[in-house]
Amino acid sequence: MTTMESLIGLVNRIQRACTVLGDYGGGDNTFSSLWEALPSVAVVGGQSSGKSSVLESIVGRDFLPRGSGIVTRRPLVLQLHKTDEGSQEYAEFLHLPKRRFTDFVADSGCMDCSSSVNFEFATYFFCGAGAVRNEIQEETDRITGKTKQISPVPIHLSIYSPHVVNLTLIDLPGLTKVAIEGQPETIVDDIETMVRSYVEKPNCIILAISPANQDIATSDAMKLAREVDPSGDRTFGVLTKLDLMDKGTNALDVLEGRSYRLQQPWVGIVNRSQADINKNVDMIVARRKEREYFATSPDYGHLASKMGSEYLAKLLSQHLESVIRSRIPSITSSINKTIDELESEMDHLGRPIALDAGAQLYTVLEVCRAFERIFKEHLDGGRPGGDRIYGVFDNQLPAALKKLPFDRHLSLQNVRRVVSEADGYQPHLIAPEQGYRRLIEGALNYFRGPAEASVDAVNFVLKELVRKSIGETQELKRFPTLQADIAAAANEALERFRDESKKTVVRLVDMESSYLTVDFFRKLPQEVENKGGNPQAPVTDRYGEGHFRRIGSNVSSYVGMVSDTLKNTIPKAVVFCQVKEAKQSLLTRFYTQLGKKEGKQLLQLLDEDPALMERRQQCAKRLELYKAARDEIDS
Repeated sequence: MTTMESLIGLVNRIQRACTVLGDYGGGDNTFSSLWEALPSVAVVGGQSSGKSSVLESIVGRDFLPRGSGIVTRRPLVLQLHKTDEGSQEYAEFLHLPKRRFTDFVADSGCMDCSSSVNFEFATYFFCGAGAVRNEIQEETDRITGKTKQISPVPIHLSIYSPHVVNLTLIDLPGLTKVAIEGQPETIVDDIETMVRSYVEKPNCIILAISPANQDIATSDAMKLAREVDPSGDRTFGVLTKLDLMDKGTNALDVLEGRSYRLQQPWVGIVNRSQADINKNVDMIVARRKEREYFATSPDYGHLASKMGSEYLAKLLSQHLESVIRSRIPSITSSINKTIDELESEMDHLGRPIALDAGAQLYTVLEVCRAFERIFKEHLDGGRPGGDRIYGVFDNQLPAALKKLPFDRHLSLQNVRRVVSEADGYQPHLIAPEQGYRRLIEGALNYFRGPAEASVDAVNFVLKELVRKSIGETQELKRFPTLQADIAAAANEALERFRDESKKTVVRLVDMESSYLTVDFFRKLPQEVENKGGNPQAPVTDRYGEGHFRRIGSNVSSYVGMVSDTLKNTIPKAVVFCQVKEAKQSLLTRFYTQLGKKEGKQLLQLLDEDPALMERRQQCAKRLELYKAARDEIDS
């Protein structure tokens, strides 16, 4: 990129791509705006400041709508392309591809496109009777209607002519102070807001148009330019209507920067008079008259080489090219960074849904696998949450076991009652075996509560992890229906696992009750039958308080041994029946049901959230824009 033509042409092509894909700056902050990153020249002026005449002088053609009130109601992006000397002048609108307008001012619309020329890749229709001026008006009305409303959506007009320089200008609605008949009350603020949205961007060059026959201190354009560009670095001042100033006065103080200093030069312009416009004086003739005016003017003769619309066009073209050249590296860097961000977001949002049932089933399975992967990561420690299951085993279960009412169950009074009831009408002779069994069985029944509570606690943790995993599965966010179905299927499976786990831990408790460990009792110290071996010693000790205390102590020791066993086996059973099953077959039944679904039912599962669909479309359009811009720069 070395020539002025290629640099300005590059920005022109990117701007057209921006407009086609809905990016014209301002408003939507959802995505960064490429339009706002591109250098541009915005033409700003009050109504009747001569803004339209300046633009037509630069182009060398009558082509802008004229009338009272607000004529420019949409931004006009005017892209000028210099062609070879002697070539035909023509205009093209972005919204009318392959139509070339050769008539700039006719009063009829583009009705006759009968003539055509075949080029290598396309056929272009030449619209001789289609006036550029009329098309601008009709395209404006298409968006805003016949009212005096304004719209920020720009019109793109490219003019190819040997009489122009390579330049892009954005014509904005004229600033006004009061709403007139037929205009909304907010029109003054609406126009200023629109104009400000362009000129406040640091990449915008401001072309501020002010009439010389009014005090520069009252200029709407200079007032706004001073607010958004206080240093004057981005502002070019243009004074129109120099020939209409009162006799004996001139604008040298302004043009030479004494009364209002800018970092960029002031340029004086002499437009066609209303009489010249009425007589359809040719713009080329008007340019010659403008040159003669400055060359022969006693006030401005010494500035003649730096005055006039032709000088202004060259000055702006050179400055725009310089700004573009300096900004290309940062624009390229910004484009590449944004492309990476958009592609990453597109990966998260997922690609559009396929139409055939096989591809839809594959999509559903891929989403399910993504969910299962995240769920397993929670359990295995890759993500937080799985440690809460260990907390159930290491804290909750031991604490629950310690709180069991064994002290009450093995109290002296209760031991005596249970043993006596177990003996019935004939007291035990040596050891109260039935009493032991009843005391042990009664104590072991207490273990059911902590065992079932551990199952419920782990079930609660697993359900929480399912909920978290669904929320963390980016692919699922697209499909609310599938999300709900997976949640329901996962929770239903966890309920089955819980039921099986409860049966298993209760069996563990029942197994301890069904067969007592005989070796434990064989190792207990045997009661002394006769104190000192004296056959005459009394034997009432067997039914005394010490005897029952010993029974309670023995049972307590046995229950403690069982408690230590269950403290290890209950977690094993819970993990085997719930955690392991959840990792291996959480969605097994769901997959079975999924295989029986037809295309229509699969599509219902993939019913996307409308907000996500809209987001993907916007993201795809913006990605297309940035890639097109990158290709333009690379080429």
